[in-house]
Amino acid sequence: MNAAGFPLLSLLTWLPLVGAAVILSVRGDEAAVAANARWTALWTSLIVFALSLLLWVRFDQSDPAFQFVETVSWLPQWGITYKLGVDGISVLFVLLSTALTPICIVASWESITVRVREFMLAFLLLETMMVGMFCALDFVVFYMFFEGVLIPMYFIIGVWGGPRRVYAAIKFFLYTLAGSVLMLLALLLMWYVAGTTDIPTLLRTPFPVAMQTWLFLAFLASFAVKVPMWPVHTWLPDAHVEAPTAGSVILAGVLLKMGAYGFLRFSLPMLPNASASLAPLIFALSVMAVVYTSYVALAQQDMKKLIAYSSVAHMGVVTIGIFTFNIQGISGALFQMLSHGIVSAALFLCVGVIYDRIHTREIARYGGLADRMPAYAFVFMLFTLASVGLPGTSGFIGEFLVLVGAFKVNFWLALLGSLGMILGAAYMLYLYRRVIFGVITRADLRDILDLSPREVAVFAPLVVLTLWMGIYPSSFSGFWDASVSAMVEHHRAALEAAVKLAGVLPQ
Repeated sequence: MNAAGFPLLSLLTWLPLVGAAVILSVRGDEAAVAANARWTALWTSLIVFALSLLLWVRFDQSDPAFQFVETVSWLPQWGITYKLGVDGISVLFVLLSTALTPICIVASWESITVRVREFMLAFLLLETMMVGMFCALDFVVFYMFFEGVLIPMYFIIGVWGGPRRVYAAIKFFLYTLAGSVLMLLALLLMWYVAGTTDIPTLLRTPFPVAMQTWLFLAFLASFAVKVPMWPVHTWLPDAHVEAPTAGSVILAGVLLKMGAYGFLRFSLPMLPNASASLAPLIFALSVMAVVYTSYVALAQQDMKKLIAYSSVAHMGVVTIGIFTFNIQGISGALFQMLSHGIVSAALFLCVGVIYDRIHTREIARYGGLADRMPAYAFVFMLFTLASVGLPGTSGFIGEFLVLVGAFKVNFWLALLGSLGMILGAAYMLYLYRRVIFGVITRADLRDILDLSPREVAVFAPLVVLTLWMGIYPSSFSGFWDASVSAMVEHHRAALEAAVKLAGVLPQ
């Protein structure tokens, strides 16, 4: 129980598994089981989303400490507890996870026709793992959820994906698992030094400076794959192309944020000296991701692959912001993570809409859709401009703040990071022009139908969020302002303490 006597976070985390148990208990013919699975998964995810809204409303924005903390003794002889809690950084990612899950279920209503029950079970299990990871306040609990995400996502790609789904699923699994083995070793070393895996305690534990470098590199091996950072990004385009639409949505919307969240939760606050000394390495890898993958996106002929490479570029901007170690950069990175979670999810849904009708993702196969699908053209335009960073949309705020933070660190870092906005406009407007404008030349496009009521219901909340974040950003950034300020101050104090301990006067 937490201080309020109500285990809200545990309910948010484990309720999807209750829905999964209901789905498993139903018997009948295939059509009845499929219908029951869809409706049970939808209502379960909507209830979880409603509970996350309660969490959002009751959260105290002025308090940088962890809130709604729940603690249950689990393995006390080893200092391991079942402990959940949220701060201003994690609370909105819980909300993002619970918001995208029902959208994915509705988006898959008609496109998933094989093994429907198993598909819905996988998504409910995935929701449990995502929410649990953002709420975990014990490193062992975090690691279990962090790695548990791989299992349902592996099956979502490998069972309901495209022709090369098995290859993409295995590549996704091996890349992410291999990096996490080193994080497990780092976890064991931190437990050995601190005698506990309690995250708030580890945040206050001063690890030796020499040890911090090795711990940071171990975390980097895991978190860089999840982001993904260049050059360990190659699993992402394959996973996106082969995954079903809902799988791409949740992969881009939430799973890519896990690595950046790991940097913010562990690397920066727990390893401040190593983070500062290795920041140039992160900047170099991030700039390479922004520039290189943007050019690669320009060369793509597959819509999903283009958007996948754009995700690598956008997440490169996020890692630049995180390692500026100032309030503007970290706040911009958080805003960019939220914005990318919404906008990239919407772009993959846009691809799924026309793929369900024409069954191809080749850009050259389309053209002139504005004549037949005006509502779709408007929605696609809005999310394209948000991805580019048009003022008034969510994409502008995060990138602007990151560039302000980067400028405080280094002019050339800000300049090279800003190339992502220019190149992003090039490849996204190229995609939009080829697909939406022009003249319809293919017979199967002349009778294509515009958005259905179900598809409108899927896009409507994403449209509202994209504009809301762009017009009234403080309603979101207010949640993490106190936490980010405390993190920056903690990082500065740790560096000053290390300087004094070494007997070196500050410059």
